[in-house]
Amino acid sequence: MINPSLTPRCAMTLVEILAVVVILGLLAVTLTVGIAGKMGKAKGEIAKTQIAQIVAQVQTYQLDKRSLPTAGQGLAVLTTPAADPGAAYYLEPGKLSDPWGNPYLYVVPGPTGFPFEVMSYGADGQPAGLAKRSTSPLQGRGSDPYAILSSLP
Repeated sequence: MINPSLTPRCAMTLVEILAVVVILGLLAVTLTVGIAGKMGKAKGEIAKTQIAQIVAQVQTYQLDKRSLPTAGQGLAVLTTPAADPGAAYYLEPGKLSDPWGNPYLYVVPGPTGFPFEVMSYGADGQPAGLAKRSTSPLQGRGSDPYAILSSLP
């Protein structure tokens, strides 16, 4: 007769399985929190880059047409059907929305004395301080396409 205490084990106990599941759960939560924080920051950086591109295209439009787009025309003047895809200032229609799906705002003249400003209010689409989970607006100013701010003055 074979003694059960002398035979090699081929299975895991319930405690061992639970320990592995808990460890994997903790690892998953840690990675998820870390990645989620980076995604929000990445979208902000994408918005800054897109604003700089839009500002550069508005400046190209100004050089070509000898005037800025009016507030009524807005940024739509940079895309079809208003602009020919061969124009130097042309932008694809999808580039006029921020990473959160909201349209970029175009203000002429800019509220801080610049010729114009292009901005995004971020994930909630609201000016900072007005929404429960508001984010700081991102701006590009008409005189410097790389003057991207993290908050309004």
